[in-house]
Amino acid sequence: MDLFQPGPADLRSLRERAPVHRDGRTGLWLVSRYDDVRAVLADPRRFRPDNALTAVVPVPGPVLRELARSGFSLPPTLANNGTPTHAALRRLVARFLTPARVAAAGPRIAELTAARLAGLTGSVDLHPALARDLPAVVLLEVLGIRDVDVAALKAWSTASLELFWGDVTPERQRELAGPAAAFHRWLTSRLKAADPRGDDLFGALRAGGVPLRDAAGLCYFLLIAGQETTTQLLCAAFHAVLRHGDLWSRLGEPGVAAACAEEVLRREPPVTTWRRVAAEPVVLSGVDVPAGAPLLLMLAGAGSDPAAFDDPERFCPGRPNARGHLAFGHGRHFCLGAGLARLEAEVVLRETALRFPRLRLASADPPPMLGLLSFRAPLSVEVELGDPALGGAASRQLVAQGGVGGR
Repeated sequence: MDLFQPGPADLRSLRERAPVHRDGRTGLWLVSRYDDVRAVLADPRRFRPDNALTAVVPVPGPVLRELARSGFSLPPTLANNGTPTHAALRRLVARFLTPARVAAAGPRIAELTAARLAGLTGSVDLHPALARDLPAVVLLEVLGIRDVDVAALKAWSTASLELFWGDVTPERQRELAGPAAAFHRWLTSRLKAADPRGDDLFGALRAGGVPLRDAAGLCYFLLIAGQETTTQLLCAAFHAVLRHGDLWSRLGEPGVAAACAEEVLRREPPVTTWRRVAAEPVVLSGVDVPAGAPLLLMLAGAGSDPAAFDDPERFCPGRPNARGHLAFGHGRHFCLGAGLARLEAEVVLRETALRFPRLRLASADPPPMLGLLSFRAPLSVEVELGDPALGGAASRQLVAQGGVGGR
């Protein structure tokens, strides 16, 4: 089994035949059953997050030195933080992602979506046209961060994802280190210049007395994960809905777009795996796991576990326990951006279907896929738009009536 490109049959085989076992190539202990994955995520004392952001392929000395020259470091902040500092840092970021603040972004997401759709005709790839940059713009606005070159941010973030989660050669690591270091230098510069009286995340970190090194490390992965995974979710959602009968024509009905997004998160989550370290000897599914064992939690496999979901291979929007999946994690490290990602997927799906009700995939062939250890999603969404109808006006009417984000 290729851990960087697992398929549904691979995940099913793991759950049934080897729910907890050590992968000889990577040394990771694969945990694939829903109950085991949830139990690990719920217990930060026995299963620590220290390795969550560690490079999958060890970074060689010359590359480490290049990163160090830029001041690059990844101290424990959010996803990789099992120390007492985690709660205060999490509260600081959570102020920008409250349910009220996220819900208020609904009309803006619809506006940004409609603007990107307005000039499209004929055949188009919705990844660069819509899904690639929109989540970055939304995240930056929600965090109050202004004057950012979004194209540069996307280049930095995609390079960083590959550097830390890719199956990369030393030569490729050297290539990727440049953009990663440039991103870290930019963050450090912006944080140094931030006004602690400002209304943005950078200012809040300054006002909160967060050390510069910690603030830069926190922002580094927050600005990557907070928008790259939503880009991935949007691409997966387009493909999933367009492959399933008349769902596209129903996205304007109340609740359908949100239900489709939730089902994509369960069956085809952009974050397919996540890591933990066993702090002591443990037993999972009858298997003895030694202290210090690095665990790879198969989030995508857990989402299709028949012990947790009836008829799990079926795409069934609106299933009763739809939100029981683990695509956003569980417990104290549950994804702070879950609400924003859900809302973006809901709004973008609905706005696009209202603008182009006859949109269809250009080909039945599977798209090229991003294949990193913890991230998997279509790299393109080639579609035939068909004739536009209604356009953004209908969507904005839904917004005015409370139809966007009103869950």
